[in-house]
Amino acid sequence: MKIIIIGCGRLGSGLAQTLSLHGHRITAVDNDAAAFERLGPGFKGQTIVGVGFDREVLLKAGIERADGLAAVTASDEVNLVAARTASQFFRVPRVVARVYDPHKAEIYWRLGLQTLTPVTWGINRIAELLTFFPLHPTLSLGRGEVDIVEAEIPPLLVGRAVQEVTAPGEVHVVAISRSSQTFLPIPGTVFQAGDLVHFAILAASADRLKALFALV
Repeated sequence: MKIIIIGCGRLGSGLAQTLSLHGHRITAVDNDAAAFERLGPGFKGQTIVGVGFDREVLLKAGIERADGLAAVTASDEVNLVAARTASQFFRVPRVVARVYDPHKAEIYWRLGLQTLTPVTWGINRIAELLTFFPLHPTLSLGRGEVDIVEAEIPPLLVGRAVQEVTAPGEVHVVAISRSSQTFLPIPGTVFQAGDLVHFAILAASADRLKALFALV
């Protein structure tokens, strides 16, 4: 994939390095040439000095052929303008903007722009870590409404079927890891001792899952 990253701070540079290591073609854009030093000598992507929402800069970065764009500068305004330009005018398939202001993030999310709000994400993540134990959170989806959590099956549920811990629309078993293999279960799959179970749950239904696990 060809991916453009607007902003080469700690997040942008780390994202560029990670995606580059996974074989993607990366173009990093920043208005400060010194920012590219964070990429290190091993970075094989392209770097462009310029304003991330400038049309000529985006064209130079190859936005017309881009599969994705991440706008992660320190400015909400720059990120939102760059992301909307990429999404609406250049029809880039995957666009994400980091937005510090939760109110702005909500507005643009409703307009169809994928936003990441570090403060909101951090609050939800810490809350999960504090309240889901021993259900370990692995991923939050959307704006934190749906979570992927995992837990080792308790003795009480060994020999019970997946359908017995399913609450339609609230709690679903999406995978089971057993004996170094992970598979997708069916409703009749029976839990065995040592199973690591992966759930998709509504954040608001955490207590329901805890109750199913006899944790409350």
